[in-house]
Amino acid sequence: MASAAEQMAANVSWSTFGKATELRQRLLFTLGLLIVYRIGTYIPVPGIDGQALRDFMEQAAGGIAGVLGMFTGGALSRMGIFALGIMPYISASIIVQLLASMWPPLQQLKKEGEQGRRKITQYTRYGTVFLATVQAYGLAVSMEAGGLVTDPGWFFRASTVITLVGGTMFLMWLGEQITARGVGNGISLIIYVGIIAELPGALAQFFAQGRSGALSTAVILGIVIMLIATLVFVVFMERSLRKIHIQYPRRQVGMKVYDGGSSHLPIKVNPAGVIPAIFASSLLLLPTTLSTFSGGNAGPVMSWILAYFGPGQPLYLLFFGGMIVFFTYFYTFNVAFKPEDVADNLKNQNGFVPGIRPGKKTEEYLEYVVNRILVLGAGYLALVCMMPEIVRTNLAITAYFGGTSILIIVSVGMDFIQQVQSHLLAHQYEGLIEKSQLRGKKRGKTKGTARR
Repeated sequence: MASAAEQMAANVSWSTFGKATELRQRLLFTLGLLIVYRIGTYIPVPGIDGQALRDFMEQAAGGIAGVLGMFTGGALSRMGIFALGIMPYISASIIVQLLASMWPPLQQLKKEGEQGRRKITQYTRYGTVFLATVQAYGLAVSMEAGGLVTDPGWFFRASTVITLVGGTMFLMWLGEQITARGVGNGISLIIYVGIIAELPGALAQFFAQGRSGALSTAVILGIVIMLIATLVFVVFMERSLRKIHIQYPRRQVGMKVYDGGSSHLPIKVNPAGVIPAIFASSLLLLPTTLSTFSGGNAGPVMSWILAYFGPGQPLYLLFFGGMIVFFTYFYTFNVAFKPEDVADNLKNQNGFVPGIRPGKKTEEYLEYVVNRILVLGAGYLALVCMMPEIVRTNLAITAYFGGTSILIIVSVGMDFIQQVQSHLLAHQYEGLIEKSQLRGKKRGKTKGTARR
């Protein structure tokens, strides 16, 4: 039987949406900041040779430059002020979270509640500035070596570093504002909108390859079928749950005894969502970002990195799959689903898993269940991200048809819709509470009149 929340969700309509003033304001705020982000991707860094950059991007679009352009919303291919994208912030978040799980001072900060969380966020911002500065300087030097600059020198390097680092910090601020005052996760939405905005151009380029004869009709149909099948598979897996039965004992309030209830604890097959794929891509693209624009003047180390760690290469796929599995477990147990906290919450609410003692035994049971679920979840993520990547690289098609982009589009889109529905349900609950209070007041007035 459907719950009250599910019944209310089924009754959500456009009229309900029109009455939700706060949700409408949040959506407009989110849309406004995302428009600002898209405008910034078209503002170029000063000192770039536009024609040389376009020629280079046409040659490198099927390789690592195409992947980098996908995660920056096309800003890197145009060398806009957001050319580094949000990746330095994501990389800094990974480093800080890894240190917080291993380094005692940061572990202590995690236990200090809101104040500790703010301190860790501050460290993440410092790390973002450092990584963005290193990447921006490396990018400036690489562009000079590749002949993509009109006036190379220290002035160009300084202006590029200041512009790109400022753009990354502004993007980080935009993401935080969307998360706090808008709808959805700001960082994920920035990447999502960048992919969606460039997708029509990628489709036009893909069909142009078919018209020119670079791809046969059978290959085009096969790729379209593969993309649809991957999309359906991702939606199915993202909605898959393992439900753990939770029992609540009888309780006595005054002279009344209430029967115990039962519920379930839903655990997603992929509790970490799209975060492991973004984390893994961010770390893999960190060294190659610096070597992409150096052209034929790359050193032996960078040449080796491009040769063996480029998209579709065996070492790239091996490390990509390994890091996806690692970050799936790491992010789930450190952020998305903490068995210790869930067990404590159940114990405080007098809930228990039938046949399992509350406390430590419940924590061990939950950890056992989540570990087994994540075998399937991590394998699904690795498969979705790697299989289309192999096909895409062998056929030299755009990076927007890769498994990572499909996963981001589906996961972030579903999360955004769920948050919109949550706001609508909250608005309906508020409306019901107001109506019940008004009815109570009217009944009180009627009773008072009758007594007189």
